[in-house]
Amino acid sequence: MFITELEQIVATQSSEDLVTIALYWFDLPQFYKQVKWILKEPTRVIIAWTYTMPEINESAGVVFKSFDRVDCEPFWKPQRKLLDNKYMSIDFPFEPVDRDDNTGPFAYQTAKDKSSELLTNNVMEKFKFAWNEDG
Repeated sequence: MFITELEQIVATQSSEDLVTIALYWFDLPQFYKQVKWILKEPTRVIIAWTYTMPEINESAGVVFKSFDRVDCEPFWKPQRKLLDNKYMSIDFPFEPVDRDDNTGPFAYQTAKDKSSELLTNNVMEKFKFAWNEDG
């Protein structure tokens, strides 16, 4: 994206305090160049978010891994692999925020709470069976 396009579509130079982003969608070197251009110095705050495989119990984990690796993986773009290791393998040219009780990474929600509507009945039955092993 050219600077004129960036200004029209996103923001002007040094105009933003914060960028929230799912990094795996972007060409990272190009994104970093552009985000440094729009963020105000000296703070330059970026919140990079992602999602991970839910951790419930061993049986449900087997179902999730099968769903992810067998059913979904053929449709994932290569950069989606960045999610598997929670962005730990990327070059991140910004100062990290020290972790304490209110910085990530965080487990957000369980599949039982939020994702069940995205799954087929067959997969849901496998989850119900696996979930019940914990009582």
